[in-house]
Amino acid sequence: MSALPDGFRRIPLAHRGLHDVTDGRPENSRAGIAAAIAAGYGIEIDLQLSRDNQAIVFHDYDLGRLTAEKGPVRQRDAADLAQIPLLGGDEGIPDLPQILDLVAGRVPLLIELKDQQGQMGASCGTLEAATAAALAGYVGPVAVMSFNPDMVVQMAQLAPDTPRGIVTCAYTPEDWPLLRAETRARLRDIPDYEASGACFVSHDIDDLTAPRLDTLRAKGAAILCWTVRSPEAEAEARKHADNITFERYLPDHPA
Repeated sequence: MSALPDGFRRIPLAHRGLHDVTDGRPENSRAGIAAAIAAGYGIEIDLQLSRDNQAIVFHDYDLGRLTAEKGPVRQRDAADLAQIPLLGGDEGIPDLPQILDLVAGRVPLLIELKDQQGQMGASCGTLEAATAAALAGYVGPVAVMSFNPDMVVQMAQLAPDTPRGIVTCAYTPEDWPLLRAETRARLRDIPDYEASGACFVSHDIDDLTAPRLDTLRAKGAAILCWTVRSPEAEAEARKHADNITFERYLPDHPA
């Protein structure tokens, strides 16, 4: 198990970059990431898979919310995605190597791999392989995580020196209506933490009093949380979490 660099416990992480479309900075854009670096924040980004099996920095499975195009990201090649403008900005959808070149180790970078199978089950490993290939040789504080524990296990095999974590929550039926009840019940208890060699979890801010988090913390796990949207919410979250992923306001930097 690789240890989580100290910066991930101290430096607030800008959710999908320091995004603000009113200032030309869409989420997961190079502009938003450059703004986070300039402000001294860490960065959280999301990865989807392109048709030609490249790691694409984009949150949604479908293009419709964030671009003028529609349809799954998975049905477009990386070169095509790079030509699709992000709404509220003047740039196309980036891939992971572009973002790694931009960050260049200057701030902590937290990378979430999106489940590609639909039910948080066994992963084919394609997005994990693309991610590991992009990260090979990267120098600087970086960590990977996923809601899907099998993807974290795959990353342990492909990039064993990269710190890993599991994105976790209460898995309520309201928030996860398409996920099987038995899967929700299993994932709620974070049973794969040890088997995946994880060293942190990133947990839903609305469920930070879950007893399982206390157990993991006692074993040395870092507890991060998502998504904090005000100073008041941050103050409450920091009663339970080591660090925050934030948006829509600017948190103070650590002393």
